[in-house]
Amino acid sequence: MWDTPGLLAGVDEAGRGPLAGPVVAAAVILDELNPIEGLDDSKKLTAARRERLYDEIRAKALCCAVAEASVEEIDALNILQATLLAMRRAVGGLRLKPSKVLVDGNQLPRLSVLSEAVVRGDALVPAISAASILAKVHRDRWCLSYDREFPQYGFAAHKGYGTAVHLAALHMHGACPQHRRSFAPVAQVMRAGSAS
Repeated sequence: MWDTPGLLAGVDEAGRGPLAGPVVAAAVILDELNPIEGLDDSKKLTAARRERLYDEIRAKALCCAVAEASVEEIDALNILQATLLAMRRAVGGLRLKPSKVLVDGNQLPRLSVLSEAVVRGDALVPAISAASILAKVHRDRWCLSYDREFPQYGFAAHKGYGTAVHLAALHMHGACPQHRRSFAPVAQVMRAGSAS
């Protein structure tokens, strides 16, 4: 099904669900002559394994690109459209033009090349697995960086997801500039703050 002559790019995203930070997408064209062992859905890998694979993908892939859609874009467009925008940016950032793009999930960004959505692609297609790992590590590094800037929220631990600890911090400290105002838990805190 995915045997297309030419260069095949895999695309995946990280960070659709969190309450803070950008959504990140990556696009990867692997080198068939320089295979990478252990590629899988990034959620199935330990953080240490993802970091090792991140470096190996960067070193061995024919080309790869990582792109973001910002918090402001998420709030203006909605999370789905911002995710598709980040995916378009990632594909556009590739040094080589793929002949086909395989995208994890059931939604496709508008692209100028042949593309196909692959449900569970991050576990089925090595190039998508590689993109999943790049996007996840990039976003996790963002969380570590912003944890230093806003330590009261605990971004390093929960990666921006709506955990009990994160929600408690939101209620105690209000939202920071990196919180997604269009997401209900953040919007509720903002409304409560403006009413008090």
